[in-house]
Amino acid sequence: MSEKFYHITIAGCERNLPICSVSDKLDIAGFIMFGDTEITVKSAEALLKKAPEHDIILTAEAKGIPLAYEMSRQGGNNYIVARKGKKAYMQDPIYVEVKSITTANIQTLFLSKEKAEMMKNKRVLIVDDVISTGESVKALELLAQKSGANVVGKACVLAEGDAKDREDIIYLEPLPLFFK
Repeated sequence: MSEKFYHITIAGCERNLPICSVSDKLDIAGFIMFGDTEITVKSAEALLKKAPEHDIILTAEAKGIPLAYEMSRQGGNNYIVARKGKKAYMQDPIYVEVKSITTANIQTLFLSKEKAEMMKNKRVLIVDDVISTGESVKALELLAQKSGANVVGKACVLAEGDAKDREDIIYLEPLPLFFK
């Protein structure tokens, strides 16, 4: 590791991730899939090989969207995005609150009644770019359960910190935390 970057290989793609401060005691390696088509396509392919059979992919707005889309495209399944705000088109939405390591405030994730009904009695694969504390994934799991879905797996590109030791997630590479 250099002073400002963390070198990693993900699904055959080499990247230098910038080291970012999230508190006076903790730095993380910033992994952003937005705009990186190569890593999105290859990560989706690699995760689909590891993922259980599923009917629908569920992710949270926004960083998991490219991965969920590409996994959906390659796998032929629909994907649903839990929104970070209630939208005017959402009729009788369901929601849960979440506190993530990379977000300063508590967030609320929403699903419209229509999207919740799409998941009812379906096998749902929860997908995100990075799992660290697992709070975002837990919120997505609660949304799926409220919808009557069966969560068959939780997948991510990178398992950050202690998440690499979890037996309930599928991931491609571990990502260390950097304590000051």
